[in-house]
Amino acid sequence: MPRQRPSPAPDVTDFAALPGNGLSARLDGMEIYGGNAEFIAAKASVPAELQAEAARLAAEGKTPLFFGGAGRLMGVIAVADTLKEDSPRAIRELQNMGIRVVMLTGDNQRTADAIGRQAGVDEVIAGVLPDGKEAVIRRLQENGKVAMVGDGINDAPALTRADTGIAIGAGTDVAIDAADVVLMNSRLSDVPAAIRLSRATLRNIHENLFWAFIYNIIGIPLAAGVFIPFGLTLNPMFGAAAMSLSSFCVVSNALRLNLFDLHSTKHDRKPKSAALPAAPVQPAAAENTAEPVSAPVVKEDNAMKKDPAC
Repeated sequence: MPRQRPSPAPDVTDFAALPGNGLSARLDGMEIYGGNAEFIAAKASVPAELQAEAARLAAEGKTPLFFGGAGRLMGVIAVADTLKEDSPRAIRELQNMGIRVVMLTGDNQRTADAIGRQAGVDEVIAGVLPDGKEAVIRRLQENGKVAMVGDGINDAPALTRADTGIAIGAGTDVAIDAADVVLMNSRLSDVPAAIRLSRATLRNIHENLFWAFIYNIIGIPLAAGVFIPFGLTLNPMFGAAAMSLSSFCVVSNALRLNLFDLHSTKHDRKPKSAALPAAPVQPAAAENTAEPVSAPVVKEDNAMKKDPAC
């Protein structure tokens, strides 16, 4: 039996991606498109029963994607982000550290609310386009330091704008380049761990500076002979030994960080009663499905420094 040659693939032209809405192209001259309900409604009629079914799926945390062509609806696909097992626990830990957690996403409000309830976040801001995310971060910064956790191309502007941008290791190269901290294990539980390590590092630096100043305030005048009238002198050999001992103490104190337990919640601070200001959400389609639910924005009212140790 003669072997049949595969039929040639149809030509796809005029492809266009519309941020926050969907995409369109021409397949052998016929216009095809896919995206959220509002985008599709402008090109094809969506039956009322199908709209009701899409609303039900969105309430379950699933994102309905509509596809059509030649002026008619061809089908609907519902997709859902799988919530990682450690994500709710990581968010609870952030809240116990005095941090307000906001989920910032371009998805529709019903889907985002369903995911937000499962994750246990403090606030959900949905229907935001990439430049809108950056605007929300700017508004949140008016009330304190902001850390942004993201992994996609659409998160890059917000990661750059935030005081501390945290990228997921399995995310896009653009997000990783825009972030200050990269989580190599791609677990949300590493976010509170990174904050704990940052706080411990700052405490260690403050301790070293305090004891170094105390040591020099006492040791330098003693070595210079200021206290000779009081009968206090310092042999040069003891002075050299004391200087070496000072460096040894500082280095030893810094090495204590090797014993620090990143995942211990023992020293986490309790949340402070502070509310975020109303954040400006960029207008978007009511059924915006062009991007998945992003990682949470982490809002901290007390000063959070960028973490050099991560």
